[in-house]
Amino acid sequence: MSHATAVAAEIRDLRVEIDGRAVVDGVNLRVPPGRVTALVGASGSGKTTTGLALLGEYPPGARVTGEVLRPAGGPVGYVPQHPAAVLNPARRVDALLHDIARSRVRHLPRAQRRAAADELVLRALEDAQLPDGGTLVRRHPHQLSGGQQQRVVLAQALLLGARVVVADEPTTGQDASTKSRIVAQLAAVAARGIAVVLLSHDLDVVRALADEVLVMRAGRVVESGPAERLWRAPRHEWTRRLLGENRTRPPRDTGAEAARPVLTVRGLTAVHGATTVLRVPHLTLGAGECLAVVGRSGSGKTTLARCLAGLHRDHTGEILLDGTRLPRSLRHRDRERLAAVQYVFQDARAAFDEFRPVLTQVARTAVRLRGTDEHTAEAEASATLARLGLPADLAHRRPGTLSGGELQRAALARALLARPRVLVCDEITSGLDPVTRRGILDLLAGLVRDGDGLALVLVTHDPDTARLAHRVAVLEAGELVEQGPAQRIPTDPRHPFTAPSTTVPSTTVPSTDPAARPGAGTRRTGGDRAPSAGPGATR
Repeated sequence: MSHATAVAAEIRDLRVEIDGRAVVDGVNLRVPPGRVTALVGASGSGKTTTGLALLGEYPPGARVTGEVLRPAGGPVGYVPQHPAAVLNPARRVDALLHDIARSRVRHLPRAQRRAAADELVLRALEDAQLPDGGTLVRRHPHQLSGGQQQRVVLAQALLLGARVVVADEPTTGQDASTKSRIVAQLAAVAARGIAVVLLSHDLDVVRALADEVLVMRAGRVVESGPAERLWRAPRHEWTRRLLGENRTRPPRDTGAEAARPVLTVRGLTAVHGATTVLRVPHLTLGAGECLAVVGRSGSGKTTLARCLAGLHRDHTGEILLDGTRLPRSLRHRDRERLAAVQYVFQDARAAFDEFRPVLTQVARTAVRLRGTDEHTAEAEASATLARLGLPADLAHRRPGTLSGGELQRAALARALLARPRVLVCDEITSGLDPVTRRGILDLLAGLVRDGDGLALVLVTHDPDTARLAHRVAVLEAGELVEQGPAQRIPTDPRHPFTAPSTTVPSTTVPSTDPAARPGAGTRRTGGDRAPSAGPGATR
């Protein structure tokens, strides 16, 4: 049977209810082998719940009806949006990968197993776009960037030999060149006859990869069809809104560059163990200024952000707040200085206690850092969450029932309740749909413009997000290679890294495509909660 007519997995009339509310309602999905099927839509639209149904995984307490047919010839692999959730922090990367590889070579004579497992691991790392895997495998997951963690999880799924791979925001938090490689790899996965289910907010990636697109809103599929038709002639208003969202406008000039620095970095050198991972000779941030920190995955962006927030203490040099040196570790910062520099994580889910309501956790910031009474703090938290687009019925739930985008808004609200001087945002828009991302960026621009001197550090790989900034700092291989006004960097770059185009390039899939994917033609490539069974769980 040809790939064009076969079905690797199928969902029929799926309905998933939580507390009487349908988060997925009447969804049908056919997943052919060797093709990419994309689910797009706003945060909370039901994409991840639908994708996880292919693994037989559902939210706690969910009432499920409908039918899910899974492949008989191999497991379903899962690459989660937040990779840290499925990587054991106590084990090095090579141990995590070899556990899977050894299970694949048990049929070989004992003397050959070690070498065969090593070869499988190295091949999977290369396929997952980690060519320097020989160095990275000696690290623990927390010593990797978010993009590197994501690619390690992809390597795990490839090692499992999955016949269907569910990729949940696989390019989240990655720079344009890395995104392009990941997109090319997913195209190559499909070219080998593996079905790929892509859950993504990144419409450039969807357009580059997808053969079929399903647009979801409020748990239902509102439009579906071949990718090219949907892009050329969308039929539903929500689809047109997703595709037509305007790009970020540069911020109004506030004169921040002339302001007295709120935050100053001098001679910063950060290490992981014995390895130097970051050098920043000098960097400043003024009141009412937005600084975008850009660079490839693994370039040191998150390490810099964590140093500023006191979350990475293995560094030398000085970080000054209003001219006074900040302790390297947040454990040595008093309440006032903890409130002054707030950090919003890329992986919002890992930053919440899964057993307490979101509203309670957001309000706790005002109680702990500002001494606000609990009643006033909850009222302020509720108002802030509503302003960020998280209504009261969601705010009273536990984190496990919210989507990644909804939790990201809650994480931002929690930081804002500290009333910080400096807000450090680490890839906080990378997992959001275009409409929600536009709203968050507008909010951040308003906070900088009207927030009584709030200074914002935006760690991002997204050039559209970086346009929010007044100034840009570029990191490459742990070095600060360029910094300057945001208007100059794109038009007059001084370093080779900043010169290449940041768009997803258009090309064709690998040469194996015609044989592996009959009838699929050519494809352009370029650039919420993980189940307890982990990536690539077999169901």
